[in-house]
Amino acid sequence: MKKKIVVAGSSNTDMVIRTARIPRPGETVLGEEFLMAAGGKGANQAVAAARAGGDVTFVARVGDDLFGRQALRGFRRDRINVDFVGIDRRAASGVALIVVGRDGENSIAVASGANARLSPADIRRAEKAIASADVLLLQLEIPLRAVSLAAAIAARNGVRTILNPAPARPLSAALLKNISLLTPNESEAEILTGMKIRNRKDGERAALRLAQRTRTVILTMGARGLVIASGSQTEFVPAFRVRAVDTTAAGDVFNGALAVSLAEGSFLPQAARFAAAAAALSVTKWGAQPSAPSRTEIIRFIARASRPKRKEKP
Repeated sequence: MKKKIVVAGSSNTDMVIRTARIPRPGETVLGEEFLMAAGGKGANQAVAAARAGGDVTFVARVGDDLFGRQALRGFRRDRINVDFVGIDRRAASGVALIVVGRDGENSIAVASGANARLSPADIRRAEKAIASADVLLLQLEIPLRAVSLAAAIAARNGVRTILNPAPARPLSAALLKNISLLTPNESEAEILTGMKIRNRKDGERAALRLAQRTRTVILTMGARGLVIASGSQTEFVPAFRVRAVDTTAAGDVFNGALAVSLAEGSFLPQAARFAAAAAALSVTKWGAQPSAPSRTEIIRFIARASRPKRKEKP
């Protein structure tokens, strides 16, 4: 039986321009390609979790417009429960403008629209779904009041909660006490700790500092791998080597796949490796939700990566 994952978060339409490099402030750079695709951190995570094998319920708001209707059709194609995706007639659907350089790195600006109106009332309507979930997955592209209430409901019912603190902002002790697992990337960890992360050792120190405020931390460092910290202990999980073309949704795919693997009972390092494989596959494709791999793709990728390399004949 598939494990139940509830994702409460944002839904956007991404408008992506590929350029030779990301422009500096005040600079105009001619683009090479344009892509419009479904995105938003919450929606990306929901889609990633569904494709990784989870039974996903999404709690969100979209506008009563073309983008909102397209988003709903996409969720249904991935068999995501949209009973708690509200249609807002007072705000447009969220939009993200994304510039991607040839190295795969990106710069993103978001107009939240209906996402900013996801309220505690929306969360209360989904209370039974949250209380019966195996994992609750949250991010910070929706109001903190909604995030905090969802985490509190999950904590009262013994539901494991993953918070991806993106975009990074100050987090209260009251919220963090209800979080089972915090999953920042390097830039988010720097904002949350004030520590510069230049290498693996810096990452370990930052993860340990964050672990003092919540139970467990996974700090993702892209191609440099990830650090798991709990109490005073750390564990390093190396990254998979791939050629990146677009890193836009890598963190979202990681979190969606991580939620599924943990819900299925995997130990944290094993779940982190499964999630890292999903994220590695995602950066080899363009777009946010279009890049999320299937469960079969993830398992095959891990199997190929685990095979011993043949020695060249002399």
